[in-house]
Amino acid sequence: MHAFLRTSCALAILLTATHGVALAKHKSMPFKGAKANTGYVMHDVVNGKNVLTLSDDFIAPQTPDPHWQVVDGKGRVYLLDRLAIKMNDKGDKPDKEKRSITLPDYITDVAKVQMWCAWAETVLGEAQFDQPVMSMNK
Repeated sequence: MHAFLRTSCALAILLTATHGVALAKHKSMPFKGAKANTGYVMHDVVNGKNVLTLSDDFIAPQTPDPHWQVVDGKGRVYLLDRLAIKMNDKGDKPDKEKRSITLPDYITDVAKVQMWCAWAETVLGEAQFDQPVMSMNK
C-alpha cells in the first residue's frame, strides 16, 4: 500500500512539474504553395502560451509583404504579424524575420498556418496539421 501511495505521489509531482514547461509539440505537414514551399511549422506550449515556430529549412517568400496567418478548425482566418521585420537597404530581402510567433489568447485551435502576402492579398503557401492543434486558451 505504501509503495502505491509513493508511486502515485511521485507521478502527481512529475505531472505538476511538467505542466508549466511544455505539454506537447506538434509538427505540421510541409509548406505547399507557389512562393512558400519549403519547411514546416512547429506548435509548442511555452510558459502557458501557444507558440508557432518555422523550421530552419523554411525559406521566406520573396514577396513585398508576407505575414503569418492562421486558420482554425472552423475555418476562421486570423491575420497576424509580418514575417519580415527588417528589410535590407535594397528592400528586396529581409535582414531579420519573425520566425516564431506567440498566438493571441482568442485563437482556440490551429488547423493550418499560412504565409499571406498582404500587398497582393493572396496565400503564398500553407502548412497543415494532421488535426487541429488545441491551444491552452480554449
